[in-house]
Amino acid sequence: MGARRDRYDVVVVGGGHNGLTAAAYLARAGLSVLVLERLDHVGGAAVSAEAFPGTGARLSRYSYLVSLLPESIARDLDLGLELRSRATASYSPVTRAGRDLGLLVEHDEGTATKASFRALTGDDREYDAWHSFYSDVAKVAAKVAPSLTEPLVSVREMASGVDPEIWSGLVERPIGELIESRFDDDLVRGVVATDALIGTFASTHDPSLVQNRCFLYHLIGNGTGEWRVPVGGMGRVTDALARAAVEAGAELLTSAGVSRIAADDDGADVSWHDGDRQHTVRADVVLANVAPWVLRILMGEEPEPETKPVGSQLKINFLLSRLPRLRSGEDAAVAFAGTFHVAEAYAALETAYQQAAAGQIPDVPPGELYCHSLTDPSILGDLAEQGAHTLTYFGLHLPEGLFASDPEARKKEAVEKAIAAIDAHLAEPLMSCVMTGPDRAPCVEAKIPQDIEADLAMPGGHIFHGDLAWPWASSREALVTPAQQWGVATEIASVILCGSGARRGGAVSGLGGHNAAQAVLASR
Repeated sequence: MGARRDRYDVVVVGGGHNGLTAAAYLARAGLSVLVLERLDHVGGAAVSAEAFPGTGARLSRYSYLVSLLPESIARDLDLGLELRSRATASYSPVTRAGRDLGLLVEHDEGTATKASFRALTGDDREYDAWHSFYSDVAKVAAKVAPSLTEPLVSVREMASGVDPEIWSGLVERPIGELIESRFDDDLVRGVVATDALIGTFASTHDPSLVQNRCFLYHLIGNGTGEWRVPVGGMGRVTDALARAAVEAGAELLTSAGVSRIAADDDGADVSWHDGDRQHTVRADVVLANVAPWVLRILMGEEPEPETKPVGSQLKINFLLSRLPRLRSGEDAAVAFAGTFHVAEAYAALETAYQQAAAGQIPDVPPGELYCHSLTDPSILGDLAEQGAHTLTYFGLHLPEGLFASDPEARKKEAVEKAIAAIDAHLAEPLMSCVMTGPDRAPCVEAKIPQDIEADLAMPGGHIFHGDLAWPWASSREALVTPAQQWGVATEIASVILCGSGARRGGAVSGLGGHNAAQAVLASR
């Protein structure tokens, strides 16, 4: 089915969650909006899927938690989402002097967290340092978070009133220096550092500070930095946004692949196809819910290969018949309820980075496990009554280039090493707990950066569409047009970024879409 008209106020290229957010805002404002999505469904990475057919379990196949989605967007669009807190913040197993231990951090802190720090380190100094550090970070988050849904403020304005030492450590010097100055224990340092490395291939001492920017985004969501589970899975976020857009009057077309954007300052012609049929539609403004690198190709450029983003992760989805027992003796239902850190001590993170930088899949890949079904059993369907659980692994320091020579063989190697790293802390092999589907195959699905690019058209498999940028304006930045003021501008006035590649657009936040919509409305 084609579009209903030949010209629209706005055409959104890409039906990911940001594109849907923009469409909902603009359609509510009375604009004619057409969303063109290449796949046969909307949502991009924010989808739920029955990854293992016949099991009935619906997993958050790609993105898996929500933090940066502002409550104001959920209210504006009447999304009706339930975002549920996890009972455990994190659990980090470790073996020291032959003893299997673990650092437990509760969501609502009781006595267990302090006792866990003391058992690990021998006293309360790291526990006190932890609270002091995150208290300082929370003050920065409280200042940054409200600005995300407003025009960009200057770096000077953002820094004003912030303790100069914490500002310098977070924004001006490699995050590793700050972590090393505040903590002594290797495991505690590593747990803190992981937020700087999600989908980001860097050392904690990288002079580019890309790791600092990643760290900041992971700690500022709604001013708290809490990562919550959407009840019903990530697909519920997409469903709510799509409903809001359609009810407001936006048109959503799936299986509509865009092949060309021919733009000038007065508008753009968007060429797209559904099967063998070719179509062209005119728009006053095009919102690009694609990576900036992809947008350049759609606009007729041939970007240099070295400018292509480099994704860095291994995502493994498991369906388990039961949770595995831990060597430390910690209750699995407690340990797996939050973020379960695997091989993420500080020195181990740096070793893995150095090995990957040298072209080797790390001997012990660092990564994190998430058991969403402990927080939201509804995603299991009938399996919930059988004691089954989902388990998601997100591996760090596994950049795209490591898999280039033989993607499937290298993926197999990475998966085996990741499972071995997990097994080092289990009292029984993880694979002994993995369910078998109706096809008699183990319920294990792995995605490397090449898979993410093939599935979702994210260049290089980069989950943020490219390296994250500071969520404020530099002192030399032009902020003349509404698109510039909102951090969504391209070189062509009629083409605006609205995806994760927009300033402040990373993760499942809706910020790229919200801010692009505000720029369009401010220009009319």
